Amino acid sequence: MMDELEKVLIVEGSSDRKKVQVILKEPVEIICTNGTIGVSKLDELIENLFDKDVYILVDADESGEKLRKQFKREFPEANHLYIDRMYREVATAPEKHLATVLLGANIDVHTQFLEKG
Repeated sequence: MMDELEKVLIVEGSSDRKKVQVILKEPVEIICTNGTIGVSKLDELIENLFDKDVYILVDADESGEKLRKQFKREFPEANHLYIDRMYREVATAPEKHLATVLLGANIDVHTQFLEKG
């Protein structure tokens, strides 16, 4: 039997977490890195994630890219989700856009957030 929280979403800040939590329909553990993280913190994080489906959802900006590179290097198994560059930040991206991005990664979302028609 699989553990309930098999999916882990890594975001940068608590505003990102709040934004995404509303959209998610299935239980997903959301971890905030609060910006870039040190190697020891990252190692510790990865140790707890090795048997889970990990998704990285960070801002389309310099700090987000930096974090992404870090994860690609240290945790290549992670799935990278990308928001449209025009929105720049996860926290300010429209819910419909985020819902589509999450759904594209097979993460269950509340249908009211999806584009109609």
